[in-house]
Amino acid sequence: MAKKNIGSNFDDFLREESLLEEATAVAIKRVIAWQIAEEMKTQSLTKTQLASKMHTSRASLNRLLDEEDTSLTLTTLASAAAALGKTIKLELQAA
Repeated sequence: MAKKNIGSNFDDFLREESLLEEATAVAIKRVIAWQIAEEMKTQSLTKTQLASKMHTSRASLNRLLDEEDTSLTLTTLASAAAALGKTIKLELQAA
């Protein structure tokens, strides 16, 4: 009796359970939030200061820094990058 998942990888499991895209989105958001938070520390910026530089509310910045909230717009991300003196680099890769 062969077991269905022996030899498969975790991505295959997530794909089979229709969870791969969601897990990938959360992972990407965690990295983005971490990078922004680290740059804020490097530049000694508070959330209030960065929100002001982004011309947005602190609540909006909190959503950007929330690792679990994957509803991120490119406009918000670009605004945060510009306020930190950084640029965004995105690319699609073969699966």
